[in-house]
Amino acid sequence: MKINTSARLVAAYATHDNSLAILGRVVTHFLEIIGRVAIFTGTSLWALARKPWYTRQITRQMMEIGYYSLPVVGLTAIFTGAVLALQSYTGFMRSGIGAESSVASIVIIAITRELGPVMAALMVAGRIGASIAAEIGTMRVTEQIDALSTLSTNPHKYLIAPRIIAAVLVLPCLVGVADVIGVFGGYLAAIHKLNFSAATYLRATLDALEWGDVWSGLVKAAVFGFIITLMGCYHGFHSDKGAQGVGRATTNAVVSASILILCFNYIITQIFFAS
Repeated sequence: MKINTSARLVAAYATHDNSLAILGRVVTHFLEIIGRVAIFTGTSLWALARKPWYTRQITRQMMEIGYYSLPVVGLTAIFTGAVLALQSYTGFMRSGIGAESSVASIVIIAITRELGPVMAALMVAGRIGASIAAEIGTMRVTEQIDALSTLSTNPHKYLIAPRIIAAVLVLPCLVGVADVIGVFGGYLAAIHKLNFSAATYLRATLDALEWGDVWSGLVKAAVFGFIITLMGCYHGFHSDKGAQGVGRATTNAVVSASILILCFNYIITQIFFAS
């Protein structure tokens, strides 16, 4: 019995040591990733602050990130606004609150503060974040990034800085368009589906509109644009070799950008609207 008890104690201690070792490896790996992202971010910001700035690359990325993302952002915004109006009406009717003016207020506040910036950013992250990671990852696999360094061209200035500048400038414009389209979608649903008075709904919308709500959404959009391009560039820049490595980098770019968008959305909301 003493031998069996000793064996069980040894096994328990061994299992405990293995669990601590696994936990330690996970924490170490997590901290390593944070350090690599921090170094990459600092290098990219340093590249942004120095000349030359490749204006042709910036213009091309602005077209790619902004103009070509308008259809998906517009469709997302108009249906989001319409659904928000319908669901808000249902909630207010159940609670016995005056629905017509309340629905307009909810739509304009929710779209400008939260849904416009977040939905637009998530759509752009799925489209642009994956594209950036795939493009830069392919360049890493085919050694084109090494070729740039050989030709005395800083890859951070030529590949990463233009994308970050373009996204930070273009995302607020996209969100502004998404806000207008989303509010219009709520208007269409309220007028044609819920039979609201157009004049009353528009008056309630204008009464509820505050420029602080719009401004906070535009600030969020700029931050989200930085996050999307940074994650796409980071994962593409550190892509493993082969098609599987590029595919993994693309997936990681979209997932990490989406998670960070939601996290920073909460942080910025706390900064702007914490009582």
